[in-house]
Amino acid sequence: MKKIITTFKAPAPIGPYNQAVLSGNTLYTSGQIALNPETGALVLKDIKTETGQVMQNLKAVLEAANMTFDHVIKTSIFISNMDDFTQINEVYGRYFNDDTAPARETVQVARLPKDVNVEISMIAIK
Repeated sequence: MKKIITTFKAPAPIGPYNQAVLSGNTLYTSGQIALNPETGALVLKDIKTETGQVMQNLKAVLEAANMTFDHVIKTSIFISNMDDFTQINEVYGRYFNDDTAPARETVQVARLPKDVNVEISMIAIK
């Protein structure tokens, strides 16, 4: 059985998908980009600000499922330019304890939705 997780504190889906799906104790988030959930505007000032908005959107989705970043076991990071990796990693790292950080992959892709620079999805278990 699956439960759809939604929150107004993260951007509404822009296609036929949900913000997250809870199956048993496992939460699967959709990829989040740097959309401000209040205004719907992209937050693209610089890569650190953009990554921060992505992480805040993911935090809101986790909270809607009564979870935190401590519950995250796997992340997938998609970036348009591997040269941004260090700055993205710096912001991303603020949300996790190094000793218990989740497994992760980071992949450079040709293009992301709305031509953003970073998209992140997560799997969490409670």
